[in-house]
Amino acid sequence: MTVHAAEAVLDEPPIVTDGKTVTDVTEDVCRPVERGPTIWWFLAFGVALAALIFGAVAVYHTVTVGIGTWGLNRTIGWAFDITNFVFWVGIGHAGTLISAILLLFRQKWRMSIARAAEAMTIFAVCCAGLFPILHMGRPWLGFWNIPYPNSRALWVNFRSPLLWDVFAISTYLIISAVFWYVGLVPDLATVRDRAKGKVRKFVYGLLSLGWDGSARTWARYEVACLLLAGLAAPLVVSVHSVVSFDFATSLLPGWHATIFPPYFVTGAIFSGFAMVLTLLIITRKVLGIQAYITIKHLENMCKVILVTGMLVGLAYGTEMFIAFYSGNEHERFVFMNRATGPMAWSYWIMVGCNVLSPQILWFKRARTSVPIMFVVSILVNVGMWFERFVIIVTTLHRDFLPANWSSYSPTWTEVGMFVGSFGLFFTLFLLFVRVAPVVAMAEVKSILHARPHHDAATETKEARHVEPKEVHA
Repeated sequence: MTVHAAEAVLDEPPIVTDGKTVTDVTEDVCRPVERGPTIWWFLAFGVALAALIFGAVAVYHTVTVGIGTWGLNRTIGWAFDITNFVFWVGIGHAGTLISAILLLFRQKWRMSIARAAEAMTIFAVCCAGLFPILHMGRPWLGFWNIPYPNSRALWVNFRSPLLWDVFAISTYLIISAVFWYVGLVPDLATVRDRAKGKVRKFVYGLLSLGWDGSARTWARYEVACLLLAGLAAPLVVSVHSVVSFDFATSLLPGWHATIFPPYFVTGAIFSGFAMVLTLLIITRKVLGIQAYITIKHLENMCKVILVTGMLVGLAYGTEMFIAFYSGNEHERFVFMNRATGPMAWSYWIMVGCNVLSPQILWFKRARTSVPIMFVVSILVNVGMWFERFVIIVTTLHRDFLPANWSSYSPTWTEVGMFVGSFGLFFTLFLLFVRVAPVVAMAEVKSILHARPHHDAATETKEARHVEPKEVHA
């Protein structure tokens, strides 16, 4: 049965197009995993690996010489390092939102994009975790942040928001990784059944945890997914709220604000969806899966970007209004300095990319144009990085005493670590698309099986990896 006929039955947008059957879904999604890498994959992997090596050299230079190799000074103690940390944590938020919250609300359009978003979350959080550890100066002593009885009679300061980050980020990474892996199990079983070599069959058989596709297995799988989604959903709000406490609990003008938790969470979803959009536009073209990651999926993500972009713009305006309405001269100075001071260029890049560029998405023609969506997603990512840079550096570089005022410019080491984080992110993502299905086959096939009068010829081994209650519907 074609998807267009099914659309008339359920009166909803198609999940896949071109009349795909269950067998077609399996063949199309497994093809990138089973065939050899293409020339485009090798080119992309080469660039990502080169960036990663550059970053590794910068990290080695930092660890062996010290963080004096960075552009920090007595006034500006945080800059590229914490900017990159907050940026990457924000990038990881879209994956949890798409996977957990949209799953709980039964949004079917998430099915084709959830797998890539979940993987992006894990890789982004791995990139984020590197920067606070390196900022310590002695990363080999990072375990001191873990509260455990020790012979040195040391104990962590539970009142410090920096310690809260340790618990928030580690919890987020663990839950996201488990949620991602559990969702992969049915598709890994499909790859296992199709594997021809003994090594591949053994590895995928081990990873699929003995999946047999029975009704009892599917029932337990559904319960596990719902429980993990329920655990992960609050993390969308809590994790970046905790990150914002690094600033909001201080007494510095420009940071000491109650708006920071919702402001940071909205910005994280904004930047995360932009990165997902960037990745999926490239992935769907290179892997030839336009039938599963459709323009409808991309348009829905553009709508989320438009809404969250307006909320971010509202937060910018609210900050400026409160600074002047409060009557606090120090607060007024910080925000006037951001907009008109020596680093105003970064502020206006932030406003232009985050507030102005998404406004083109009001037009359906722009929301359905792949080149326009791609450019907007890149601009949003640039703007959100500059947002964190503006919050951190422009607040610190001029404090209460003019004698302490200072400027900041990054060194090659900091730039190298920044480039290396992107190299690590894309290296991991490119390896992921080579070893695991980038689209959740089981979920897409369950939608096709839910349609009446489906082709009985397709109910062979594939049916074991489709939810039984959907098959018998």
